[in-house]
Parts: sequence; C-alpha cells; structure tokens
Amino acid sequence: MLDLVAYVDGGSLGNPGPAGVGVVIEATVGGKITIAKWIGQQDNNVAEYLALVEALQCALALKARKLHVYSDSQVIVRQMLGAYSCRSPRLYSLNWVCRKLARSLDFSISHIARERNREANRLAGTAARNRRAKIDCIGVQFESTALAVEVPAPQWVET
Repeated sequence: MLDLVAYVDGGSLGNPGPAGVGVVIEATVGGKITIAKWIGQQDNNVAEYLALVEALQCALALKARKLHVYSDSQVIVRQMLGAYSCRSPRLYSLNWVCRKLARSLDFSISHIARERNREANRLAGTAARNRRAKIDCIGVQFESTALAVEVPAPQWVET
C-alpha cells in the first residue's frame, strides 16, 4: 500500500470567478501525479476544498494507506483540524465530504507557506485560465492506475 504526500491549491480569477484546482501527489517510494482541473465559477475557499477533495479521491483510487496533505489555505487546514468552525453551508458540506473520505485513510493535514506550494498553485492557475483538466502520472507505480484517477467533476461544479 502506498504512503502519499499531496500539495493542494485552489484559486479563482475573481471571487467568485473562473476557478481551478492544482494537486501534486508524491509517493514515498517515488513517482508523482499532477492534476490541474477547471472547476467552473467558484470562490477561493470552495476551490481550496475541491483541491482537497481531488487529492483524497485520488489517494483512495490508488488504494493508498496514508495521505499527508499540505495546503497554503489556513482556513481549510484549521477547519479540517477542527480549530475553526464552518459557518458557510457550502463549506460545511465540502468539509463533511473531505472528513468522510479522509476516514478511509491514515490522514493528516498541515499548513504550508505559499512559497513552498508553488507547483500546486501554478497548476490551479493554469486550469482556471485555460478551462481545461490535465492529469500527468510519472513513475512505474502510477502507470497502471493512471486511468483510475480521472475522476469526473462533482455534480455541484457549474460548467
């Protein structure tokens, strides 16, 4: 079973505006998956949560045992750790989905400085600007599961 580390970021061009998510997933044994996905018109916090959902879904599709997530969003990290409450019904729903998915893994999350999350940030920005999705899998351990991580956009995403 895989132990994974994910760097996640979500962003929108305007708040709300065209939005994208960027996810970089690395296996402790080597290999990397990058995901850039356009998610329609969203605000920044929804985009951040959808990046986390993407990382969790990918880890589960890969049958990972452990996932540690780094995010530059203090709001998302603190809400996932229970330090902040979710007042927005939309964020509450996304937080609930993330917690439910995380229960299937040895899951942890921590805050990272924006400067250390550049690749995920670049992927999110590219997806928001180009309105496209792109998934790249590098490494032998990910080649056979590349198609499994192509998760369709959630139903709440407006296209």
